[in-house]
Amino acid sequence: MELPVASDGVRPSSCRKPTPARFEDSGFYQHYGDKSDALTGYETLDAPPHYDFYANTEVWGRRRRFRPSLYQLHAKPEDDCRPPMYEETTAGPTESSDDEEETTEPPPEPTRFGWVQGVMIRCMLNIWGVILYLRLPWITAQAGVGLTWVIILLSSCITGITGLSTSAIATNGKVKGGGTYFLISRSLGPELGGSIGLIFAFANAVAVAMHTVGFAETVTDLMSEHGAVMVDRINNIRIIGIVTVTCLLGISMAGMAWESKAQILFFLVIMVSFVNYIVGTIIPASPEKQSKGFFSYRADIFAANFVPDWRGPEGSFFGMFSIFFPSATGILAGANISGDLKNPTVAIPRGTLMAIFWTTVSYLIISATIGACVVRFAARILISFHFILFSCILFIYLIFCSRSLCVQVYSIKLINLILFLLQCLCQDKLYPLIGFFGKGYGKNQEPIRGYLLAYIIAVCFILIAELNTIAPIISNFFLCSYSLINFSCFHASVTNSPGWRPSFRFYSRWLSLLGAVCCVVIMFLLTWWAALIAVGVVVFLLGYTLYKKPDVNWGSSVQAGSYSFALNQCVGLNSVEDHVKNYRPQCLVLTGPPSRRPALVDLVSCLTKSLSLMMCGNVVTEANSSRHVSWLNQRKVRAFYRGVVAADLRSGVNVLLQGSGLGRMKPNVVLMGFKSDWSRSSPEAAHSYIGILHDAFDLQFGVCVLRMREGFDVSPPRRSHVNPGFDGFLGGPENISAPSCIQTSATSSVCIGPEPQLDSAFQKKQGKKTIDVYWLSDDGGLTLLLPYLLTRRRRWSSCKVRVFVGGDPDRKEEQRQEVLALIKKFRLGFHDVEVLPDVYQNPQPESVRRFQDLIGPFSVDPDPKQDPGSGLGRQQEEPWRISQQDVERNQAKTLRQIRLNEVLKDYSRDAALIVITMPVGRTGVCPSMLYLAWLDFLSRDLRPPVLLVRGNQENVLTFYCQ
Repeated sequence: MELPVASDGVRPSSCRKPTPARFEDSGFYQHYGDKSDALTGYETLDAPPHYDFYANTEVWGRRRRFRPSLYQLHAKPEDDCRPPMYEETTAGPTESSDDEEETTEPPPEPTRFGWVQGVMIRCMLNIWGVILYLRLPWITAQAGVGLTWVIILLSSCITGITGLSTSAIATNGKVKGGGTYFLISRSLGPELGGSIGLIFAFANAVAVAMHTVGFAETVTDLMSEHGAVMVDRINNIRIIGIVTVTCLLGISMAGMAWESKAQILFFLVIMVSFVNYIVGTIIPASPEKQSKGFFSYRADIFAANFVPDWRGPEGSFFGMFSIFFPSATGILAGANISGDLKNPTVAIPRGTLMAIFWTTVSYLIISATIGACVVRFAARILISFHFILFSCILFIYLIFCSRSLCVQVYSIKLINLILFLLQCLCQDKLYPLIGFFGKGYGKNQEPIRGYLLAYIIAVCFILIAELNTIAPIISNFFLCSYSLINFSCFHASVTNSPGWRPSFRFYSRWLSLLGAVCCVVIMFLLTWWAALIAVGVVVFLLGYTLYKKPDVNWGSSVQAGSYSFALNQCVGLNSVEDHVKNYRPQCLVLTGPPSRRPALVDLVSCLTKSLSLMMCGNVVTEANSSRHVSWLNQRKVRAFYRGVVAADLRSGVNVLLQGSGLGRMKPNVVLMGFKSDWSRSSPEAAHSYIGILHDAFDLQFGVCVLRMREGFDVSPPRRSHVNPGFDGFLGGPENISAPSCIQTSATSSVCIGPEPQLDSAFQKKQGKKTIDVYWLSDDGGLTLLLPYLLTRRRRWSSCKVRVFVGGDPDRKEEQRQEVLALIKKFRLGFHDVEVLPDVYQNPQPESVRRFQDLIGPFSVDPDPKQDPGSGLGRQQEEPWRISQQDVERNQAKTLRQIRLNEVLKDYSRDAALIVITMPVGRTGVCPSMLYLAWLDFLSRDLRPPVLLVRGNQENVLTFYCQ
């Protein structure tokens, strides 16, 4: 398929020849401006800033505009308008054709709320709850008016700080549905967001049970006063609670379209109940009320009730706090519907903070009036018609609007009215099986399964039938959630990410941190075992998400923090000098497309995984890195990918050698595959290959060349963006089919399938074989260090390392002990050392003849009839040519490589890997074809893979402690 371009079905005007006569019919006007805006005679693709360029949704009634790509602005009009593969275009969905039926009527616009109705009233309705009516008098009797105020103010401080943090997060971009889960997950990432989302969903489900039990308690007390008893008090509460929640489940499944309209009525009913209560405290108490302990305002009663009088097992400050705190929750009700607010950046902060303020004032007033009018522990709940009515409608409201496990989605185009917590969590698919509960039904995508889950959780806790037992459980979960919200705000602030730009400015990062710490401390002070359970669940879910690594990218502050940490550490390394003890082989691997050379990738990954830097380098004509990075991630290879655009291979590799890395985090070893087709390919390509080796040596790189007899070049169909210099660069005889590609033009092709994850020899456990190291020249120790690093991997741990060195037959044992003592000082754990005197013997004549046949086609053989200097002139024009003088002055090294091949066949035919010191061809002395023939003959006809290694002659091993 073709890559999308910036235009939506109309060829950009810059990509076709100008047609002045039909200028007004240009497709330009359809996308980048109106005709009235065109004041010049030039047809340009430049577009002024527009909302469509940044929005993720479309606007009904007109075609969406798309920003022109850089390629379209920069390319010549006569050029093909298709952008190259490296061009990142902001392309939208394909527009429908003209003959398709279009919607004749716009979709209904959802209702938008102001800060009063949308946030403040909604939050207040969620904060005022069963604790206010059923437990505040008892808490006041236990703690006294003074400590009750402390409990109320402490709860309000926590919710107030959380409200400030919520306001900052909610105004840092458009917040969708999902409430606390969405806020935390998009701020701290899916790891903490997913875990706390489940906990918060569970807490809200338990809150449903708490309000149901409170309602059932009220009904049970009324029945008891009138002598109506079904079983006993506990079972009566269970029966009434289960019947109530079952009825409300049916109502929930029927729909909630009336909820937003009915909340004003609910609010008025609560106000009536408050007025009724205040008026009742002012009216002089009748003898009947006085007999029950209720008097009008009296100073002596207030003084007696101001101090605490703890009674019962829950009689303590934190015991009362744990029961009261759920009444202070509900501050996120406004943020949960940010998509339905007229101006969320104003409505959420103002409405949330005003709701916290007025509900705090109401709690303080009610606790003070209770302490001034009612004799301690004589007060029962002043049940009135208003309280009963409030309990009924409050529970109905909460079951619909508590943002717990329910969801109401108005699916009109891409606009979501309300997206509740669990469905948002399910749709993100962070945990297995949870997506089952996110399925929606009907035109509004009602999550029936989510309703049933909420119902089951609520019934389980209703069976407890003790409000004082359920409330502390909720407190811990809400405190845990609020702690994460505050930490999200703090973390997003301290990372200094440019994306953190909340429009709400009245927050403090340190106040948010204080709020997070206080929440955690209070959790353990309330119920330490419940706090441990909550923390344990968070850690377990966090560990699962870290292990699974979900494929999501939400621009979280954790990502920003990781960048800041990495940047600071990289900068800090600049102030520390390199030391040989801390040397790590940081590898630039010339893989080309990594999926084409999996064996090379896997071998280097064994050397660098969890140890040092690995960078896969590619020289291309058109850069496209996303699929290569995806392939590395799927293969679980910890490596970077770096592609550079260059016309030829050598210049591109030179850019990689000089420009890869950051500070001290830059490659110091370059690994490449052997150019197996050097004798068949063009001499220019072979000369360029050897030039890469010389460039690496000039830049003080260590160099490694890998050769495998069976080959490891998995070559898919040719793509134009792959540099032709890589053809045969790392090749072998095999050609394994790649994902299907579609040719989109004469010069480009685009893969439509994923890159294959093919096995390689280095992915398997090597067993009890040997790694044979031929340490023939001292290169600083890299030839020894790389095999040592391999043996630290599980795949290679059973292999035995054998070290071979050249020596004198007369001093063979002495030299062996000297080398063995040196290796022991390096603490490498190698104990098998063998001296090979026959390395310095002359090779077999047959081997010499084969080598001469190998270099014959590249030799300079001047015609005796011509000028004797003609051969030299030809060599200057073709520097890869080998003259007789070159052969003579490099004869000793040539015979050495021929003999080494014979030795390798004798000693290492059954090895798992051969590591040998690579010879160095002197620039200007050893022609490129002769040097390449050395490398070829040295590693020829060997069954095991051969790794040619040459360090940069600086120490990478030391036996000193400093």
